[in-house]
Amino acid sequence: MTATTSAAPARGRAMPPKPRRPWGLYAGLFVCAVITVWAAIGIDFTLGPLFSDLTRGQEVVAEFFRPDWEFAWRVREQWIETLQLAVVASFLGCLLALVLAHMASDVTAPPWMARTLKALLAVERSLPDVAWALLAVAVVGNGALAGILALFAFNVGVAAKLTAESVDAVDRGPVEAATAVGAGALQRAVAAVLPQVMPNFLSYSFYVFELNIRASLVIGLVGAGGIGQVIKTELSRFQYSHISAIVAVFIVVVFVLDQVSAWLRRRLI
Repeated sequence: MTATTSAAPARGRAMPPKPRRPWGLYAGLFVCAVITVWAAIGIDFTLGPLFSDLTRGQEVVAEFFRPDWEFAWRVREQWIETLQLAVVASFLGCLLALVLAHMASDVTAPPWMARTLKALLAVERSLPDVAWALLAVAVVGNGALAGILALFAFNVGVAAKLTAESVDAVDRGPVEAATAVGAGALQRAVAAVLPQVMPNFLSYSFYVFELNIRASLVIGLVGAGGIGQVIKTELSRFQYSHISAIVAVFIVVVFVLDQVSAWLRRRLI
């Protein structure tokens, strides 16, 4: 009886409408395919050399599997210089970023100033680290100073953006209380905002330090000092066993620093 009464409405139920074909999606995929083909033709893209010249790189690959560990130790001064570049650039960049972050937030600065500074920081972040390195080398020449300037410019945009977002998200209660007792902008920032954002800021600073260690390898290739400059020299001398040793040590160093930094960030937040 129950089955009969429940089946009757099902027979009279209207069929759901047939889904429409996603012509917009098809058109978008077709346009993407056309653009990809156009780009590939423009650069004469082909996988032919990957197979025809496969044996030519055997000697190079074999050298990479025979790393010269002694050479990696002989360039220890450049390793230390790389670390020093990252430390100095991280400290100075994050210090300035902390100030700029407060100027780029509606909580601690007038809206017009916050919007203007956020736009300027977005422009500043549009340049990658290697572009900053090329500019720095052009201005001050090869060496550690160019590396510090490049990493410093790269750091400010990243750290200021992340910290400004933390300032935007602070609890407004302490800020309003400070305003009620007549505190100025600087006093509000120091007493009501800075204590709330400091754990996140320290976490971002460690993250920026990690980025600097990785970036120091690339900026060194364009003459901005550090271990990257050694790689550039050894590459010109076809000393692939030296390069492979440096790359292997670099991976270990970055992995260790990444683990330590992640542990510290977990403790801070």
